[in-house]
Amino acid sequence: MSVSFTKAIVVGASSGIGEAMAKQLAATGATVAVLGRRGDELARVCAGNDKLKPYVHDVEATDEVPALFDKIVADLGGLDVLVYAAGVMPKIAEGEYDFEKDRLMMAVNVVGAMAWMNPAAARFEAARGGTIVGISSIAGERGRRANPAYTTSKAALSAYLEALRNRCSRYGVNVVTVKPGFVDTAMTKGMKGLLWLIPADEAARQALALARRGSGASAFVPARWALVAWVVRTIPSWLFRRTNV
Repeated sequence: MSVSFTKAIVVGASSGIGEAMAKQLAATGATVAVLGRRGDELARVCAGNDKLKPYVHDVEATDEVPALFDKIVADLGGLDVLVYAAGVMPKIAEGEYDFEKDRLMMAVNVVGAMAWMNPAAARFEAARGGTIVGISSIAGERGRRANPAYTTSKAALSAYLEALRNRCSRYGVNVVTVKPGFVDTAMTKGMKGLLWLIPADEAARQALALARRGSGASAFVPARWALVAWVVRTIPSWLFRRTNV
């Protein structure tokens, strides 16, 4: 079964995978609400494309979500798919323990996702159909010394999406977890020696292909990262802690 999307919300659409997914959805005829906290970047994304509708929103402002969600659904005349692509990964130096950075990653990468996915899940459950897509990461497969909070946030997001899929699939709701490897975005800019780096457009294409299957999925993008994830998960803890990742 292949699912088509005509009315979409993409949270975190001012750059990277979110921007690419919004534009690809619009290219297939969908009307897309694009959300981000930077109004100038949203204007750039939407310029010249009347299928893209900008809504300025900071995902840390979770109290705004219920009313904004209802407004967007009314503006679109319905909703087929919600994509949560917002994410942050500030640099963490060796020996740095910065709670504000950790709090920000949990707030944006996890709590914001819950705030947007909950009303979408409730709506889709009642409608007996709809798709929720969350952009997680291979980084969530193990607790990595280089950035403890980021790996924790992605592990939490993956677990939340799995639980949501288990809860909602019986009502015809398609919940998709996308776990990219390295993607060429602002988040990875300046990093050296990144394995299998792919453009954001390609990550978005593969993510939407997973979503259109309509069967619920949790998959790595590209798929070859599944082997890396398996190897990483099987390394004993005493040995993994000696690595520099």
